Amino acid sequence: MPIEQAILTWIHLIAAAIWVGGSIFIGIVFSPILKTITTTVEERIQIMIKVGKRFNKVAVPALIILMITGLYNSHLLLSKPDLLMATSYGIFLTIKIVLVIALIITYAVHVRVIRKDVEDQIMSNQMPIQQIQKLRKKIIILGEITVVLSVAILFFAALLDAGV
Repeated sequence: MPIEQAILTWIHLIAAAIWVGGSIFIGIVFSPILKTITTTVEERIQIMIKVGKRFNKVAVPALIILMITGLYNSHLLLSKPDLLMATSYGIFLTIKIVLVIALIITYAVHVRVIRKDVEDQIMSNQMPIQQIQKLRKKIIILGEITVVLSVAILFFAALLDAGV
């Protein structure tokens, strides 16, 4: 079944490219350029909310696909827990799973920080600037953590693929 495995890996890689590539693009390219496009923090955060909502429409399904294909790819090893700590592959897989759980938690916190009522206040210009500044700092930190975790997960995926 090499063709099925190749297709599964291909789907996994496309989903990773969407999730990680999009996150890196937003953090390293789009977000910094906003300072040159808009003059106020309110405008920047409003644009980021719009971009984030649009990105989430493809990123969340990509993350779900990543988790499903990742679990499927590792189901044989996961069904033998004694091998998880007995082999370097199992240890790296365990670390990758822990990083994915940390990523999901970070993403859930990020979504919780910008819940619907907060988003409505920002979009209708009803949030005080001090509160927007605090919110912006949280969003930036959570975004940075998301990118770092995503890149670390890719590193462990590369180790697993190399059979290290």
